[in-house]
Amino acid sequence: MPKFDGRELAAVFVGGALGTLARAGLEALAAPDPGRWPWPTFTVNIVGAFLLGYFVTRLLERLPVSSYRRPLLGTGLCGGLTTFSTMQVETIAMLEHHHYGLAVGYTAASIGGGLLAVYVATATVRRVRVRR
Repeated sequence: MPKFDGRELAAVFVGGALGTLARAGLEALAAPDPGRWPWPTFTVNIVGAFLLGYFVTRLLERLPVSSYRRPLLGTGLCGGLTTFSTMQVETIAMLEHHHYGLAVGYTAASIGGGLLAVYVATATVRRVRVRR
């Protein structure tokens, strides 16, 4: 059985709180409208995917092992910042209001943009030479 690490849980909590506050702040700027592109959710999801790719690659391949950086930045911050569930609710609202093209475009752009963001972040980290 794995040993419980309260500091690791605290790192996830702090990172999650920061990510959630950032997302909530951006979401407060624009109320969702099923007939328009949901820029706040789209933006946090693409930025969160980029950050996750950056942090995970940098932490695993470039920095010394740490027990708390990955839970703080990857699980906590990026997990709190991004919101797959809100994307789904917005997509369903688009479909219910008969904005089929918008719903398909939003879903495809969110998935494709997220994958591209992770790829670019990972490639960026790997391109930088490691000093020894």
